[in-house]
Amino acid sequence: MDPQRARASFPSLRSGYVFADNAGGSQTCQQVLDRIVDYLSNTNVQLGADYSVGVQSNRRVAEGLEAAALLYNAASVDEVGFGPSSTMILENIARAMDNDVEPGDEFIITEEHEANCGPWKRLAERRGAVVKYWRTVPTSKDNPYSLGYTTDDLLPLVSARTRLVAIAACSNVLGSIIPVEEVVRSLRRRAKELGARKVEVSVDCVAYAPHRRIDVQKWDIDYGAFSLYKVYAAHNAAFYVRSSALLSSLSKVVHHFLQVDSKPYKVQVGGPGYELVYGATGAVPYLLSLTPENNLDASFDAIATHEQLLLQPLLSFLTDQKQYDRGVRVVGSGEVNALRVPTVSFVVVGQNAMKSKDVVGFFDRKGGIGIRYGHFYAYSLVANMQPKLDVDDGVVRISLVHYNTVEEVQKILEVLKETLDV
Repeated sequence: MDPQRARASFPSLRSGYVFADNAGGSQTCQQVLDRIVDYLSNTNVQLGADYSVGVQSNRRVAEGLEAAALLYNAASVDEVGFGPSSTMILENIARAMDNDVEPGDEFIITEEHEANCGPWKRLAERRGAVVKYWRTVPTSKDNPYSLGYTTDDLLPLVSARTRLVAIAACSNVLGSIIPVEEVVRSLRRRAKELGARKVEVSVDCVAYAPHRRIDVQKWDIDYGAFSLYKVYAAHNAAFYVRSSALLSSLSKVVHHFLQVDSKPYKVQVGGPGYELVYGATGAVPYLLSLTPENNLDASFDAIATHEQLLLQPLLSFLTDQKQYDRGVRVVGSGEVNALRVPTVSFVVVGQNAMKSKDVVGFFDRKGGIGIRYGHFYAYSLVANMQPKLDVDDGVVRISLVHYNTVEEVQKILEVLKETLDV
């Protein structure tokens, strides 16, 4: 993959500004921008009409579903849909599950982004279900914030009453990838041994989708969501519901007269923003253009390889003994490996502690580089860290993607050195 060729597809990158808040939202590629403008300029009509422009509009939105199915590797376009955000989509799915949850059923959730936690907590409250937490543990004795997940901590939570397990494929704070296929296989095996009636799995793919290929069939999951604006498109989200779950687990939450019991539309309340759906079709050819093989597996392999080059100098600096003595602690794993994406969070603690807000403020005053601080909606994860942090100040997060360069990382490190020397 040629980073400079990739960057040429993003008008915003021509300014030279270093976008290092990509976990909050990526830049939008030209292919997506062109399609949004084209749709609004030429086919901006309500769906369902038989006149020629309406037919063209219908076709374009259908192409959006094909793109979503490809990005999920779903078995059918009848398993995917669109909505305004992953948060709203998962809330709709949880509400649609009301009639298929019994008192005493158990949900296992993490403390990651609230989008895939809050809906299940509210559903449990409505239906008298029990919520259990798969929590992080430190992975290094020298750093209490080196948090990660282990399957050994998950499996004891599974019981004969387990109904749903909600996890994140990648943490938007820790930057760590959960091996979804392996985890789901293990928990399903354990649930079967214990005689669980029905176990479904919901995966938050938002922080994973920019970095690795999603494969819902290989993962054997039932529900998924990711935000297109994290994957080089615009502000909407795509969701996945396994066809069997559509038929047996979810009641429709749309207008009563719509005959959509076997369609994802049953949880897609209102129009999804047709120009954004069509715009999403531009993300696929962009991703395919990254490698000569012209397939998504090759593209995401190339993305992962390049991102390791970005991660290496950043983590090397932050975990250096000098920075450790200064009080810098990486939040998450400090190791560079295939289960780590370049979403890097840290705090500065100890005798010369710095607020995360002040670290970011130094960058803001210098100008030219955008990073963020906070809890990033993984409120419970940050709130429960030990030693305790100010949850509103949270962590400093530097989040990179494949269009970032090693030269940009060096610029970030130069400012970090200045910041920590203050």
